[in-house]
Amino acid sequence: MMLNDPEHTGGVPEQPEVGLAEPAATTTAPATITVPAALAAEGVPTRFACFVTGTDTEIGKTLVSSAILHKLVQTGVRACGMKPIAAGAEERDGVLHNEDAAMLREAGNVNLPQHITTPFMLREPCAPHIAASLEGVTIEPVAIMTAYAEILGASDATVVEGVGGFCVPFSSDFDSADLAVQLNLPVVLVVGMRLGCISHALLTAEAIISRGLVLAGWVANQVDPDMRFIDENIAALEQRMPAPLLGRVPRLDQASAAQAATFIELAGLPGWPATRA
Repeated sequence: MMLNDPEHTGGVPEQPEVGLAEPAATTTAPATITVPAALAAEGVPTRFACFVTGTDTEIGKTLVSSAILHKLVQTGVRACGMKPIAAGAEERDGVLHNEDAAMLREAGNVNLPQHITTPFMLREPCAPHIAASLEGVTIEPVAIMTAYAEILGASDATVVEGVGGFCVPFSSDFDSADLAVQLNLPVVLVVGMRLGCISHALLTAEAIISRGLVLAGWVANQVDPDMRFIDENIAALEQRMPAPLLGRVPRLDQASAAQAATFIELAGLPGWPATRA
C-alpha cells in the first residue's frame, strides 16, 4: 500500500490550496494567507509552489531548488526562491551573505529584499537552534509566514528550501517539519546518494507523509562520486518510494542551476506552469 495516499489510484496528486495547514499544538498559528486577487483571477491551480527538503544536510537541496527555479523562469513566470533560515553567513560590506540564499536569489527572476527571502540569516554554520541561541534570536513561524505572504504577492511561483534534514529543530517547540506543515506545500525530497541513503530516504518520506503532506516527488543527487552500486540503490528507492523520481543529478564538477536543471523533469508536479509565449 502506498504511504503517500492510500486512496489515490494513480497520477500526480492535486496541489493543496495555497495556505496553512492546521499547526501543531505547540506552534502559534499565523493568519491564513490568501491568494492575491491577480492570481485568483487566473485560478489558484496555475500557481506553483513547493517545499524542498532533504535526507540530510549538504546533499544538494540548494542545487535542486535553484534548478527548479531555473526551469520556472524558462516557462516565463515570475519565480522567487525562499530560504527562511540560513545558518552560516559572513559579513560583506556590512551585509550578511550566505551562499545558499544567494544561489536561490540568482536562480529566480523576482528581486526582493534579503530580509524577505531569508528572514533569519545566522552567522554560525551549525544547527539553526544553536546558531540562533548564540545570537540571542528566537526563530518563530510568524516572521517566516509574513515574509512568505509577501513573496506570494510578488511572484507567480515560489520554491521554499528547508534547512538540513526534514526534522531539524529551529527552537524548543518549532522545527522544519512544523514549518512544512504550516506552509502546506507539496514536498520535493532531495536524496543524497551515498551509503545509507535508502533508509534515510524512506524514513524521511514516512515523516513527510505522516504529517499529512503530499510528497510530490524525489530527486537523486549523487553527492558521493565514488558511491558503489548507485544504479541498484536508485532502483531500490524507485521500487519503495511512494512518489515519482523526478530526476537523477550526477556529480557536477562546477554545479550550476542551469546545468542541474537539465537532469530533472518537473512537468508532472502539481501546479507546474505551462510555458508562456
